[in-house]
Amino acid sequence: MVYEMIVALAALPQATAALTIGSPAPALAVESWVRGRPLAKFEPGRVYIVEFFATWCGPCAKAMSGLVQLQEKYRDRAVEVVGVAAAERGPTADAAKARLDKWLNAKVPNLNYRIALNDSGEMNKLWLKPSTSPTIPVSFVIDRDGRLAMIDHPSRLDDLLPKILEGTWRDSNEAELEERRRITQNEQVARRFAMQDELTSAMKAENWAGALSIIEQALRAMPDDITFRTQQVDVLLHKMHDVQGISVMRKLVRDAIDRNSELWMAYAIRELFDPSKDNSDFPSAERLAIGKDLSERVLKLNPPAGSGLKINSYEAVAQYYYAIGNKERAIELVELSLRSLGIEVDWKEHAASRLVQALANYKSERVCYGRFCASPEQAVTEADRRG
Repeated sequence: MVYEMIVALAALPQATAALTIGSPAPALAVESWVRGRPLAKFEPGRVYIVEFFATWCGPCAKAMSGLVQLQEKYRDRAVEVVGVAAAERGPTADAAKARLDKWLNAKVPNLNYRIALNDSGEMNKLWLKPSTSPTIPVSFVIDRDGRLAMIDHPSRLDDLLPKILEGTWRDSNEAELEERRRITQNEQVARRFAMQDELTSAMKAENWAGALSIIEQALRAMPDDITFRTQQVDVLLHKMHDVQGISVMRKLVRDAIDRNSELWMAYAIRELFDPSKDNSDFPSAERLAIGKDLSERVLKLNPPAGSGLKINSYEAVAQYYYAIGNKERAIELVELSLRSLGIEVDWKEHAASRLVQALANYKSERVCYGRFCASPEQAVTEADRRG
C-alpha cells in the first residue's frame, strides 16, 4: 500500500564523518544532470538548497512544487535549489535517467531549478548517512560560508530560510535545540526501520513466533504504530490462526473508528476484507457487522482522487459489498477507483492491475480497462462460500 507520508530509503552505505548544522558542505558527487547546467561546486556568497528526492517517493512531488515557488521567490537573493535523485530505480543508468525525465515532465512541468542524478550511492554516503537522515524528502541548506545551516524536511524551509539569509539561525540556541530534536527523531526512525527489517526476514522465513516477538517488542516502544498494529493482527489471525488475533482485530477496528483516522481505517478494512487474508477463524457474522460500520465510515470521508490510501480503502470496501452479495455496489466502487487513478506510475500500475482483476471477479467475465485485462479467477470467493 502507498501512503501520503515520508518514504523510507533503503539501507545506506557506511560513512565516517558526522554532518550537523555548522559542518562544511560535502561535495556534489553526481554522474549526470537531467535539468539545468552542471554545478561543479558551491560558490561562496550564495545559498544552496540541496533536495534529496525520488520518483517513488509520494510526498516528494508535493515538496518539489513548493521548491519551485521558493526558487522563484528568492532567486534575486542568490538562492539556488538543486534537486538530487540519489535513490532512483532502474536496470541501467540510462533507464533510470529516462524514467526520471518522464516523471519530472509529468509531476513538475514548471521546474525552474537544476536536477542531478546519482546512482552510484556516493551522495547517500556523503550526505544522507552521516547526517542520520533515513528518509526523503530531506533538504540541506548551505549558507553563504559554505556550511550547513539546515538539515530537515523541506516543509521547514518557509520558516527557517529567512533566518538563514539574515545570518541569525545557524549559531542560535534555537538551531541547536532543533538539531538535537532532529537527530533524536532520526535515530528513532532508524531503529524502527531496523526492527521492520528483522520482522520482514522472520516473516519471509515463516517464523511466525519470532515475527510475533519482534512485533510485541516494537509495540512496547511504539504502541500507536499502525504498521506494527496491523502486522500483529496479520501474524496472529491470518498466519498463526490464534484466537487472540480476533480480539486484537476488534481493538484495531475500534481504535481506528475512535480516532476517525483515514490511515487507520484503511489498514483495518484491508485486514478484514483483503482477499489475500485468511479470515476463516473470524466469525463471519461479526466480521460483516464490523465491516458494515467501517465501510460506511470510510465512504463518508471523501471519494478517491488518485490517493493510494483512498484507492486501497475503496478496494477493500468493494470486497465487503461483494461478500454480502451486493455485487453492483462492489463493481461501482472498483470502477470509481479505476477512474480516479490518473497517471500510471509504479504503484498505480499495480493498483490498476489489482482493481481490474477484482472487477473481472465481480462481473464473472473478462474485463479490460486501458491496457489492463483480466479474466475471473478460478479460486472460490467468500461470496461463493457463503452462497
